Amino acid sequence: MKRIIIGLVGVVLIIGSIMFFSKEEETVLITDKQELDNTSLVFMLQDEEGNYNKADTLPSSGYNFNASKSICTNNTTPTWEDNKLYLNNLTKNGTSCYLYFDKPKAKDTILANSKLGEGVPNFANTSCSSGCDEATVGLYEETTSKGTTYYFRGDVTDNYLVFADKYWRIIRINEDGSVRVIYNGEKSTVDSAGKETVLANGYNDASTQYTQIQESAYNSSWNRSEYVGFTYTEGSQRPNSTNTGTTSTIKGVLDTWYSTNLQQYDNKITGIPGFCNDREVASGYEWSSQTNTHYKAYERFYTTHQPTFECNNSKDLYQTKIGLITIDELMYAGGMDGGNISYYLYTGNWYLTMSPCYFYGFAGMFYINSAGWLSGGSYVSDSYGVRPVINLDANVTLSGTGTISDPYVVD
Repeated sequence: MKRIIIGLVGVVLIIGSIMFFSKEEETVLITDKQELDNTSLVFMLQDEEGNYNKADTLPSSGYNFNASKSICTNNTTPTWEDNKLYLNNLTKNGTSCYLYFDKPKAKDTILANSKLGEGVPNFANTSCSSGCDEATVGLYEETTSKGTTYYFRGDVTDNYLVFADKYWRIIRINEDGSVRVIYNGEKSTVDSAGKETVLANGYNDASTQYTQIQESAYNSSWNRSEYVGFTYTEGSQRPNSTNTGTTSTIKGVLDTWYSTNLQQYDNKITGIPGFCNDREVASGYEWSSQTNTHYKAYERFYTTHQPTFECNNSKDLYQTKIGLITIDELMYAGGMDGGNISYYLYTGNWYLTMSPCYFYGFAGMFYINSAGWLSGGSYVSDSYGVRPVINLDANVTLSGTGTISDPYVVD
């Protein structure tokens, strides 16, 4: 029996076009060959659009072997063992193989670089690598009604990303493989003298203002429960759909910023995962325009300490391309009522979420303050920092390792 062994390291192919031919105990190194003993090998490489193109040699890097799609004649089976690709059961009767290599998607790259934590964190605790819940720092997995999602928790250092000449931090890999990121600053700034300063992680030591695009009220009006809505219709708990109703102040700010800064990258951003403006009321409450009400996010945050990635009412799920973080995502990341200054979403600034808290004569939203406390009850008309959140399409590819010195870069 003969077999060809193509040497690989890890998941990514790195050996170029080198093939090893094993015959009994003799091994012959073959370079830049597609045919050997009447055997033809065809390499099919995936491009960024997902199409496969014929290549003359093995890829040198940046591809994953697709075992399920690769196929050979004469009952020869391409298999993956011990980080090597084997072509077994070769014959001299003209075996041919089509070997497919995929561009790794963003999800694959992130999972390859981040170790998964075990178990389910206690969300009543803060999370960081020293002085908090040290056992729950890293990338964690959770199953939802839509599939499996992976979220970063604690003071992680491997979720930095550069996109559209801006810094971002990865919040999670969504169930569909898209990647949710939060704005963390411009890649560079120019001072009054015209000198450009490159920011290592979206802000410098002197100020953290760069982690937000501006300050804004969530809504200009505050004295009705409806004003917690990303869009709203007076007299209704929700508009008829997310495409109707009055646009909130904050949605207008985000849409304008997107148009100016991200519109040219629109094909790499998806609106499918959406943003949840959860207007479900807490247990024991009924909604009306001016009756005191706690929302479900209040209950999850203050009572059960159980955040969720679910958005139970379709009218609360805005499938737009830009939104804000939720209080639940802050809890998953390691924030709590008692404050945490040692997790990746703490910036030293106050900034908004899109999670309603309650109505007590005024409509109140959840926010994070400069001391790292998560809190509810700010007037929707109060101004806080704005940190845009977007979802990168599942098909984008990344280079880098996610560290501050080698951030992920969207190819």
